[in-house]
Amino acid sequence: MDKKTKTIALCGKGGVGKTSVSALMVKNLAKRKDLKILAIDADPAIGLCTALGIQIKKTVDDIRNDLINSIKKGQSQDKTATLNMLDYELFDALTEFDNVGFLAIGRPESEGCFCKVNSLLKDIIQDLAKNFDVVLIDGEAGVEQINRRVMKTVDYLIMVSDTSAKGVNVANTIKHLANDNKAVNYKNMGMILNRVRDEREVQNIGKNVSINILGWLPEDDLIREFDFHGKSFLDFPDTAGAYKTVNNIIQAMQL
Repeated sequence: MDKKTKTIALCGKGGVGKTSVSALMVKNLAKRKDLKILAIDADPAIGLCTALGIQIKKTVDDIRNDLINSIKKGQSQDKTATLNMLDYELFDALTEFDNVGFLAIGRPESEGCFCKVNSLLKDIIQDLAKNFDVVLIDGEAGVEQINRRVMKTVDYLIMVSDTSAKGVNVANTIKHLANDNKAVNYKNMGMILNRVRDEREVQNIGKNVSINILGWLPEDDLIREFDFHGKSFLDFPDTAGAYKTVNNIIQAMQL
């Protein structure tokens, strides 16, 4: 494809609203009919599928565990047959609607190290991603699993935090891990603050983090209502302030 795929990975402490922000980003990007979007739920809690109102048939880890179990039983095939099977299974796990594809990573159940299986799956996910213009990954609090199980490199590593000291400290930790341990290769880094009361809070947090703050969302009863009732954020009104804020952040990222 002519246009290089752009990858966004969102991480942050549990409970800060990361998945809601991810879902609003997917809705914003999906409005661009010139783009094909791949949303990847890389959090084992699999919250993004609920936030987008998507029913999943299987996860990548379901495929991984099936393959590992067949290997344990001595039913392994040659590499070509295995690749063809994984290609088919991964395509079957992909949920598509309009210009959006959705893939859930899930939670690994098999114990032990199966590095070759993980590597094969990661390579196939990256090949699949090349068919999309933007890949958005809703990740865990840490970033290591993004590199290990999903993508080697991301264009935008975004930390999401509320205004709590714990949330901000996790964001700082993620930054140091990404830089010091090469937990994930990234080209750009930024931060989105959620549940902010006023701009003074943003200014105070900005003094304590060396991460570019891309934007902030106020405390929002509408987001809370969508979260509480499990409504799809694809139905979130375009006129809402949170939607407009996320739209401005995406425009600033020049996707």
